[in-house]
Amino acid sequence: LHPGSDEDIEPDFLVSGSLRILDKDSSSVVGWAQCPGDRPQSQQLLETQLSYETEWDMVNAVSFRKRRSSNAEGDHEKSRWAFSFSVSDLRSITVREEGWTFLILQLKDASTPLPHLHFHQGGSRTFLDSLRRFALLTEAPGDNTCLLVSTPNKALSQSFENLLDDNNFGLIHKFKRDPYVTTLGGFSKVTNYLFDALRGTEEQQQRPPEEVADLLGEIIPGLEINQQEEPGFEVITRIDLGVRPEVSRKAPLSADDWARHQDPDGRMKDVQDLKHAIFKGGLYHAVRKEAWKFLLGYFPWESTHEERKTLQREKIDEYFRMKLQWKSVSEEQERRNSRLRDYRSLIEKDVNRTDRTNRFYEGIDNPGLVLLHDILMTYCMYDFDLGYVQGMSDLLSPILYVMENEVDAFWCFVAFMDQMHTNFEEQMQGMKTQLIQLSTLLRLLDLAFWNYLESQDSGYLYFCFRWLLIRFKRELSFVDVLRLWEVMWTGLPCENFHLLVCCAILDSEKQKIMEENYGFNEILKHINELSMKLDIEEILQKAEGICLQIRSCKDLPRSVAVILGFDDESRRSDSTDCGSAAAPGAARRGDAVSNGHLRESSSEQSCGVAFIS
Repeated sequence: LHPGSDEDIEPDFLVSGSLRILDKDSSSVVGWAQCPGDRPQSQQLLETQLSYETEWDMVNAVSFRKRRSSNAEGDHEKSRWAFSFSVSDLRSITVREEGWTFLILQLKDASTPLPHLHFHQGGSRTFLDSLRRFALLTEAPGDNTCLLVSTPNKALSQSFENLLDDNNFGLIHKFKRDPYVTTLGGFSKVTNYLFDALRGTEEQQQRPPEEVADLLGEIIPGLEINQQEEPGFEVITRIDLGVRPEVSRKAPLSADDWARHQDPDGRMKDVQDLKHAIFKGGLYHAVRKEAWKFLLGYFPWESTHEERKTLQREKIDEYFRMKLQWKSVSEEQERRNSRLRDYRSLIEKDVNRTDRTNRFYEGIDNPGLVLLHDILMTYCMYDFDLGYVQGMSDLLSPILYVMENEVDAFWCFVAFMDQMHTNFEEQMQGMKTQLIQLSTLLRLLDLAFWNYLESQDSGYLYFCFRWLLIRFKRELSFVDVLRLWEVMWTGLPCENFHLLVCCAILDSEKQKIMEENYGFNEILKHINELSMKLDIEEILQKAEGICLQIRSCKDLPRSVAVILGFDDESRRSDSTDCGSAAAPGAARRGDAVSNGHLRESSSEQSCGVAFIS
């Protein structure tokens, strides 16, 4: 410290001390204390103090203990300079250079100033790297010397913002030794944030697997990775899946084909055959406006024309009652409602940059943007606990484009969000579950490739994060997104078919990744550059082939059967072919949770997964 601002202190006087980050339960505390034996001397000068080495270390403490000292004067002197604060109370860190590096820490409570921390012998960068394990540090707009500090909940929101903002090239963390990672744009930002906590300091090239698993568990609470084979848990080893069947795609379902599946009263008949036809070829665009309402569960398949008209009238009334709730809030009321104010701010920001190259949303004062905004605001009234999270506008945009009707688009969006809800919850249970499931499937399909990714610190597959979060919305052209979503909404040929879509993409890219010996950064770069270059029909064809290949395996691990829903099929006496899975509209929020906890207590047959290298 340089406490020269005090009137009774020499201008060049320094106090040497230790800076520590202490992790106690769920809170993290930064503390500075004077080095033992370094009592301040009133006449010490800068030249003498430069010989002291200012240091920092990180301590994982079970509890805080007060240091005892028989020297009352020494205790007084130490307490005079010592300070501590919670990481969650830290607003920003400014990094300055004056022949050495010093840090200016600013708390959220501006009335409590902290002394500047001077690192005459180095260590500032190492301290910041360690702090990133407890908080998210991002550069302040327009000031690359200032790092804004976000603690876990805010860090998650910021990660979403950076992930989904195509125009935002702010950095979660500059990898000084890996400059390319900092240029990957929005796609890699969440991956960088998570991986940063796993890779350790610059001197520590690779952490032991068990330490990586522990750290990952700290970042994503509830994510458990078993590093050792345990009794009662299923260990996936190399399994011969046999030859992958050749499959073909068909032409999209036409309006005439759709009409043939309706009886005179409007009820849909031969629904399973109809779903199968949609799965194999998708829909012509003219059919989508009506068909999507059935696929998403807004219209019951067995409903008549008259029943659907009655339902729509009820839904129109219900929608506008909810819309009136936020429309009638006065400015003065909104000033006292921070959550609604934050939701509105996020929505307005996202709407103005959602699919603006699409003719339906392009231009200034586009009515499509108004509808997008109003539907998202009304959804906040429908599900105020979740409200609005960045990325949800990406899910609504194609639905509104197809429906061209505010009310129908809203209720179809509600049905889609019932499937996607856990992706956007604060604990991100849906994302945790899907990443575990995807890793399980990929290991079964290609153990060598999975091991290669693991050796490159990519075994947790965080480069697939955006694929799963918004269902490939940013990876495919707008038209291909429509095709992919309607195929997935059939619920065929298995549960969690989107995970097999991920496997199909990775299967096509694995040869290049392995032959070119891509490392962590190169894998991120390569996956990012696949955006808008994927052939959706080829991917769907390969994903279906993978499904049939896995289904035909006689010794299929039960954990895989549970993920894909084959476990339920085997229990049904009337189980048929690939077209027997249930539609996605029912109880999808619970699916991710039930399928995700692979490490539950199990019988001798076991349903857990032990990730064994």
